[in-house]
Amino acid sequence: MPLLDPGRMPQVLYAGAAQPATSTADITEPATGAVLGRIATASAGDLSAAVARLIPGQRAWAARPAFDRAAVLHEAGRLIETNLPELAGWLVREGGATVGKAMFELTISAQALHAAAGLALEPTGETYPSPRGRLSISRRIPAGLVGVIAPFNSPLYLALRSIAPALAVGNSVVVKPDPRTAVSGGTIIAEALFQAGLPQDVLAVLPGDGALGAAIVDHPDVPIIAFTGSTAAGRSIAVQAAKHLKRVHLELGGNSALVVLDDADLDAAAGAGAWGSFMHAGQICMSSSRHLVHESIADEYVARLAARASALRIGNAALDPSVAIGPIIDVRQRDSVHKIVTDTQAAGATVVTGGTYDGLFYSPTVLSGVRPGMSAYDLEIFGPVAPVTTFADVDEAVELTNGTEYGLSAGVLTGDVGRGLAFADRIVSGNVHVNDQTLVDDVLQPFGGVRASGNGSRVGSSRYNAEAFTEQQWLTSQPEIARYPF
Repeated sequence: MPLLDPGRMPQVLYAGAAQPATSTADITEPATGAVLGRIATASAGDLSAAVARLIPGQRAWAARPAFDRAAVLHEAGRLIETNLPELAGWLVREGGATVGKAMFELTISAQALHAAAGLALEPTGETYPSPRGRLSISRRIPAGLVGVIAPFNSPLYLALRSIAPALAVGNSVVVKPDPRTAVSGGTIIAEALFQAGLPQDVLAVLPGDGALGAAIVDHPDVPIIAFTGSTAAGRSIAVQAAKHLKRVHLELGGNSALVVLDDADLDAAAGAGAWGSFMHAGQICMSSSRHLVHESIADEYVARLAARASALRIGNAALDPSVAIGPIIDVRQRDSVHKIVTDTQAAGATVVTGGTYDGLFYSPTVLSGVRPGMSAYDLEIFGPVAPVTTFADVDEAVELTNGTEYGLSAGVLTGDVGRGLAFADRIVSGNVHVNDQTLVDDVLQPFGGVRASGNGSRVGSSRYNAEAFTEQQWLTSQPEIARYPF
């Protein structure tokens, strides 16, 4: 039996209870422009009604035994695992994913649910000595209602990595998926969790525009915001949230450096570089956006990278599962990518391969002769483009790596692990990978960016998830009422 009922989607809005849709929007396939169906969308009024249901729902959910919460999360993970082909079809058609990318995202999303089930069963506090002989406890309690605003590029996982742990520790959640991927980042989540036994008054999935996202941030009864998206949007959310003294978890843009030292295996390095830049058409915040290569090996590296780029198959994975590169999400993003490429070429860089598009399919592109000050060096591209910049020595490589406002991910490729670890000690990045490219992720590690890539918050490991979605409370108890001199 399919997890999703396509005939039900336009009629139902998950607003703390199944509600008849008052407005709907097209679900568009970027590869073809075809309308796949329609989905219910939400307004600020729907948000208010949902919050009114989620507040009492949260109290009841938090009061349930931790084993109950864990069981729901485990079952939701199992439902995703047993419906992989059906759900992969949505990620491919709605989000432009390749089959491999869709299967990876579904797998890591199920893992996130299973890991969160484990979080529900972990200790929630500590006992401290007290000079007055009383019981003194520090414990973590649910924050209440968590707002999750998720992006289009990995819509299922980047929503669930916050939703699942927030539910595990007893919160209710309101999530706004990107309207371009509202099924992959919303409907799948709601159906998996509700069919697994989650009460409907614990989760609301409200597809909508930026105004709806702003309303979630402004709502006085949503004390925590978890946002994944652009740096510009993240800055606006931080300003909004500060007015209400809200806690925000911001995972923002990146301009990640892949550093290739002079002793690296060039063939392996070119393969890692191609994966880091071209996976999901470069539409990933941790994409390898700047290839910093030692000048003695740069020509050979560029040649090998360009050969790999030109051999990649581009197309619609719904028609050809062997496709390696799918479409850019929409025309606006495609035009942004192309402008960066053409501006960089006009500034003196060379397009070694690519630099063209057919519809929303942008050819994997390698640029050589890229220098600081050029668009492809300075900006987050969010497209399948690999700019190559050379350096003369390690000191210059460190300076180049750190010479950006971002600080999300970095990779350093070398034949000497010691050199790689020493390099990692000198760079500013939330995540550093020695002998791997920059697109490294799993559900158990603490993930987060610094500088313009985020506010340093971490998700992934149980410790950081517990801190992210709970409040710390000091609780004391003693057998008799304390007596005082007045």
